[in-house]
Amino acid sequence: MSGEFKHLVRLHGTTLDGSRTIPHALRGIKGVGMRLAYAIVRLAGLDPTRRLGDLSEAEVKMLEDILRNPSGLPSWMLNRRKDPQTGRDLHLTGSDLELRVREDIELMKEIRSWKGDRHMRGLKARGQRTKTTGRKGRAVGVSKKAK
Repeated sequence: MSGEFKHLVRLHGTTLDGSRTIPHALRGIKGVGMRLAYAIVRLAGLDPTRRLGDLSEAEVKMLEDILRNPSGLPSWMLNRRKDPQTGRDLHLTGSDLELRVREDIELMKEIRSWKGDRHMRGLKARGQRTKTTGRKGRAVGVSKKAK
């Protein structure tokens, strides 16, 4: 353990709360959920009940390396399997994830897929009902009588 407690820990381009346990703090990184956070802690050989602020610089660096290249995790845990550009199993986090999702949506719009068309029109794209929900802008429904 390091000698000093750190209240804020910078990890993978995100400032995390050092007072939280390691898995719960890792959830603050976009693209890391609870199950993946526990798997990363187990892969690093750390105690999941420890606080993130108690970790030494070497342990934080080890977490950073595992987040950057999550080899040793099963492929079903990764969020970008069989990437269309590279064909590899990847796990994207932070701004990389946001950028890639935006690129995917733009590609769907460009090839005029059904989902891309729904994105273009600002409608629901995953089969949800739209009769009563998803209304944006003007009021729909009962209108007031003119006096």
